[in-house]
Amino acid sequence: MLSSQLKFPCAKKLSHSPYKYTEFILAKSTTNTITIMSCLLQLLSFFLIISSAASIQTPKHYVVYMGSSAGETAESDHLQLLSTVIPREERERISITNHYNHALRGFSAMLTDDEASELSGRNGVVSVFPDSILQLHTTRSWDFLDDNSNPKLNHGSYLPHKSTYDVIIGMIDTGIWAESPSFKDEGMGEIPKRWKGVCMEGPDFKKSDCNRKLIGARYYNVMHASNGNNTTQMRVDKSPRDTVGHGTHTASIAAGAIVANASYHGLAQGTARGGSPFFRIAAYKVCSEDGCPGSTILKAIDDAVKDGVDIISISIGTSAFLQPNFLKDPIAIGAFHAEQMGVMVACSGGNEGPDPFTVTNAAPWIFTVAASNIDRGFHSKVLLGNGRIFQGSAINFSNLTRTETYPLAYGKDIAAKYSPIPEARSCYPGSLDPEKVKGKIIVCFDGFPVVSRTIKKLVAEDAKAKGLILINENDESAPFDSGPFPFTEVGTTIGYKILKYINSNKNPSAIILPTVEIPGIKPAPVVAYFSSRGPSVLTENILKPDIMAPGVAILGAITPKDEEESASDGVKPGGYALESGTSMACPHVTGASALVKSVHPKWTSSMIRSALMTTATVYDNMRKPVTNGSASFATPHEMGVGEISPVKALNPGLVFETTTEDYLRFLCYNGSPEKTIRSMSKTKYKCPTKSSDDLISNINYPSISISKLEKSIGFLTIKRSVTNVGHPNVTYTSTVQAPMGMKVKVIPKKITFLENVKRVSFKMLFDGSEASSGYNFGSITWSAAQYSVRTVFAVNVE
Repeated sequence: MLSSQLKFPCAKKLSHSPYKYTEFILAKSTTNTITIMSCLLQLLSFFLIISSAASIQTPKHYVVYMGSSAGETAESDHLQLLSTVIPREERERISITNHYNHALRGFSAMLTDDEASELSGRNGVVSVFPDSILQLHTTRSWDFLDDNSNPKLNHGSYLPHKSTYDVIIGMIDTGIWAESPSFKDEGMGEIPKRWKGVCMEGPDFKKSDCNRKLIGARYYNVMHASNGNNTTQMRVDKSPRDTVGHGTHTASIAAGAIVANASYHGLAQGTARGGSPFFRIAAYKVCSEDGCPGSTILKAIDDAVKDGVDIISISIGTSAFLQPNFLKDPIAIGAFHAEQMGVMVACSGGNEGPDPFTVTNAAPWIFTVAASNIDRGFHSKVLLGNGRIFQGSAINFSNLTRTETYPLAYGKDIAAKYSPIPEARSCYPGSLDPEKVKGKIIVCFDGFPVVSRTIKKLVAEDAKAKGLILINENDESAPFDSGPFPFTEVGTTIGYKILKYINSNKNPSAIILPTVEIPGIKPAPVVAYFSSRGPSVLTENILKPDIMAPGVAILGAITPKDEEESASDGVKPGGYALESGTSMACPHVTGASALVKSVHPKWTSSMIRSALMTTATVYDNMRKPVTNGSASFATPHEMGVGEISPVKALNPGLVFETTTEDYLRFLCYNGSPEKTIRSMSKTKYKCPTKSSDDLISNINYPSISISKLEKSIGFLTIKRSVTNVGHPNVTYTSTVQAPMGMKVKVIPKKITFLENVKRVSFKMLFDGSEASSGYNFGSITWSAAQYSVRTVFAVNVE
C-alpha cells in the first residue's frame, strides 16, 4: 500500500510475515545535522501524504442522536449544525434524510467519518453512529394460548373481554397488504379522536385502502444505508404496500380480524384472528427486500409516538455478534423515548439459537420475546422401497402418491467430479452431478449452516431431482415450506436408518408424501430450536428474553406475490401462509399487551409487561415443565419467565412498576456518562454515588438476574417493590423454589396491602456458598386467594 511504496535513504524496511509494516530509523551519524534534518523533513512529508490520503473519505449515512425532545425542533437548526462540519464546497451534502423531533431529537445525514467524529463531540449530541442495516426476524396459536392457560375454556372459543379503551398498535415492518380479509373493519366503531396519523398514498396505495381497522399507513424514502465502509443505494417502493409479506403476516397475528375457514393449501384450517379482532392497526413501512435501515426505524418510532399509537411491535433486529451499545442502537434509543412517552415497545429476540448469548433487543425498556411451538405439527412421510415408513417434518404440496417410487441416492454418492465429500453430502451448490441426480430422490445432511434449506432445495430442484430428504443433525427445527417440491426433514436416528437402507440395497427407492396436519401434538409449548438465548452480551444483570410466545408454523395473512410463489398446480392458497420465527412470536405478545391495555387503559407499559410476566405459564399441555428441543427442562435464558397467558394477565394481583428513574439508574450502572443521561431524559438527573454493573440487579424489574454471586460473600440482598392492582385488603405469602444448595430468603415473608397501602417493598437474600457453580434458576411466588405472582431468578454462582 502507500507506506510500502515510499522509500527514504534514512529508512529501513522490516518485514514480518504475515503482516508487514515499516519503521523509520534515523541515520547513525549524530554529527551530520543535515542528514538528520533531511530525514525529519522526509518523515514529515510522508505523514502529510498519509494524512491527505486518509482525508479523502466517502460520505456515508450516519444517525446523529441528540437525546430527548423538548418540543418540536426546527429542521433548520439541524441544517445549521451540519453546515459547521461539512465544507462549503460540498454544500449539496447539507441535507437531512430523517428528522427526529417528537419522542426524541436528532437527524440522519450523509457524513464522512471525520465529520461524524467532530459532531460527536458537540454539546447536545449524545451519540453519532453509522446507519446499519437490520434484518427481519423471520389460526390456532391464540386458541392454544387460551386453552393451555385456561383448560376449562371450550376449544376454539374467543372470549371478548370488557374493554374500556380503543387500542392502536403500530406495526414497524415491511408495510401491509390492505385488501387482506384480516384487515376488514366490519363491526368497528369510529376511529379514536386522539389518532393523529396519516394514510400515505403511493402508485399502488390509496387513502381509501385505509379503513376503521387499518387506520394509518406510512412509508419512508430510504435513500442510503451503510454496511461497514460501504454505502449502498436501497430499492424503495414509494408506497405503504407490502411487497415482502412479513409485515402483513405479523400485523394479522397481532390484531387481525376474524376470518373463517382460513388455511394454507388446506393446512391449519380454521378461524384466523389476531389478539383481538377490534384493535386498530397503523403500518409503518421501514423495510425492503434489502433490509431495514436503523435510521428509518428510528424515524418510524418517532412518528408512531406522535401519531398516537399505544403499543409498537418490531420484529426486526441485528445479529447478536454485531450488537452496538444501547446508545448506538436505533431500536433501543427509539424504544427508550417511546417508553418515556407512555408507549410500550415489544421486539423479537432473534433467531440465532440455540447458542447462549444470542438474544438481541435486550434493553430493559424493551419487551423481548422468545419463540415456541404450539400443539400442531406438519408431517411428510417417507415411504421406502422395503415398505418401511418414516415420519418427517415439512410443508410440501407435491402430487406424489404411494403408487410410485423413485430411485434413492445419498449426496456423496452422486457428487460432481472433484467435489469434496462434505459438500456433496450437504447438497452444497455445485457439489452434485446433475446427470446422477436427475429423476432421483436425494438424501443430504443439513451441514454448512450458511447454506439454507431454501438453497439446498433449489440445488436439488435445479438438478431435476424428484425430491429431497434432509437429515437435520440438530433433530429439531421449524417445518420448511418447499411448496410443490417433494421435501421432508428427519432427525439423525431416522436419517441413519435411511442411509443404512441405501447402503444395503442395490436399487434403493422411496417416495415423499404430501404434508398432513397433525393436531394435538404433545408436549407443547416447546422452546423453538432457532429462538435466541440469553443472557444478553450487553448486560447479564437483566434477565432476557422476557417471555415466550408461539412462533413456529403460525398461520397469518400474506401478499398475493407470496401466494404465487408458494402455489402448486391448481391449488389456491387462500391468502394465508405458515411462517416461523421470533418475528411471529413478537406480535403475539403485542396482541396480548394490547388486550391488557384495553381492559386497564391507565396502566403503564411496565405494569402491562409485569402482568404478563408474573402470570406466564411454565407448564406444557401435559402439565409438565416446559422443555426445549433437546427434551431438557427449559431455562429462563431460553424462555424468559415462561409462555404468555393473556387471560390470566388481566388480573395479576400485583405488578412491578419499572419507572423512568429505574431506567436512568440502569444507564448509570451500565457506564453511561451523567451528561449523556441528562440529555436523554431532559432532566438534571444525578447518578448514584456508587454506580457499577452489579447494581443493575436492583432496578425494579419483574424478573431477577445476578451475573456474579461469589460463594465466599454470604448473602447478597436484592430489593423489589410491588404495587397492588387487585383486592384492596389482602395479605400475600411468599414461597421459594430454589435449586439444591442455593439458599434464598424473602424478608418479610408476608406483605399486606390496605386501602391506603398500595405499594410495598421487600428484600430477597441469595447465598450460593453450597450451590453448583454456573447459573442457578428458580422462582419466588407471592400468593393470596386467586392470585399467584411469580418472579423468576437467574443467579450465576462463582
